[in-house]
Amino acid sequence: MLSGYLKKLAKRIPTPILVGSGALTVYGFACLCKEIISGKLYFGNKNAEGKVIIVTGANTGIGKETAWELASRGAKVFMACRDMNKCEKAREEIVMKTKNKYVYCRSCDLASLESIREFVKTFKNEQDRLDVLINNAGVMRTPKGTKTKDGFEMQIGVNHLGHFLLTNLLLDRLRNSAPSRIINVSSVAHKRGKINKEDFNSDQEYDPGTAYAQSKLANVLFTNELAERLKDTGVTVNAVHPGIVDTAIIRHMGFYNSWFATILIKPFAWPFVKTPKYGAQTIIYLAVDPKVEKVTGKYFCDYEEAEVGESAKDQDLAKWLWKVSEKWTRLTH
Repeated sequence: MLSGYLKKLAKRIPTPILVGSGALTVYGFACLCKEIISGKLYFGNKNAEGKVIIVTGANTGIGKETAWELASRGAKVFMACRDMNKCEKAREEIVMKTKNKYVYCRSCDLASLESIREFVKTFKNEQDRLDVLINNAGVMRTPKGTKTKDGFEMQIGVNHLGHFLLTNLLLDRLRNSAPSRIINVSSVAHKRGKINKEDFNSDQEYDPGTAYAQSKLANVLFTNELAERLKDTGVTVNAVHPGIVDTAIIRHMGFYNSWFATILIKPFAWPFVKTPKYGAQTIIYLAVDPKVEKVTGKYFCDYEEAEVGESAKDQDLAKWLWKVSEKWTRLTH
C-alpha cells in the first residue's frame, strides 16, 4: 500500500520539480565525493616566521597555493618562476591577502641551466640561509621534439635535471641552515615509469606519457639517493604525490582541453579532482610540521608515507641516474 501511495504522490509532483530534485541529489553526491577525495586542510604549525623558502613554479596552481600558505605563516618566500609577468601578478595578490611583504619574484627557467645558475647566484648574494626548498614546477605530455635550451627532452629536463642542478647548487645554504628541508613534487605516475638507459633523452623514440612517467620516477630516485648522501647533515629530503589536481599542467593535453571534454568529461571527472589549494596541503605539511623534521628519503601522499613503485627502490639505478645527471648538468664542472 505504501508503494502505491508513493507512486500516486509522485504523479502529483510536477516533472520539473522531480528533475530538479534528482539533479540536486546527484550534485550533493558529487560534492561529497570531492570532499572525500580532496582530504583535509593542514592547520598545524601556523608559524613559519624567520624561515627562508624557495618555491619553484610558484605563479600558478599548486606552487602558488604553497607560496600563499607559507607566506600567510610568516615565511620569507622566493617565487622562482619562468614568466616574470605572471609571477609578479601572483606575488602582488599573495602580499595583499597575507599582509606579508617578504615575498619575492625571481627569474628561474628550469629549461635553462644558465638561468638556474643565475638564479642561485642572485639568491646567494641576497640570502645567507635557506630553510626549505620546494621543487614544485613541472611540465606534462609536452609535444614531440620539444627541447630545453640545453637540448634535453622537455619533461626530463624540467621535471628532473633542472631541479637536480638547482638543489645541488643550493646544498651549501641548506646545510648551513640545518635543520632544513627539501621537498620534491613527484606523482603516482612514477609507478609506471621506467628509466630508459639506452634512450634517456627520448631521442630515438618519444611517447609523451612514457617520458612524463620517467621524469616522475627520476624525482623519487633522486630523492632516495640525495637522502642517503645527506645522512646526518640535518637536511631532509622527501617526495610527495599531491594527488590528481586541476592545474595548468594539463595544457598540452589537447583532447582534455577540447570542447567535447569540457562538456562531456570534465563534469564527471570534477568530483575526483583536487583543487590546487588541496593539492598543496601535504607539501605544506612536509615544509613546516615538526613531526617530519627528521623524516627523510620517504614518499608521501595525503600526509602519510606511501609505498613507491618497484623501480623506485632500485639503489643501483638511483646511483646511475645521479652520475648521468651530474654529467648532463655539468655539475662537476
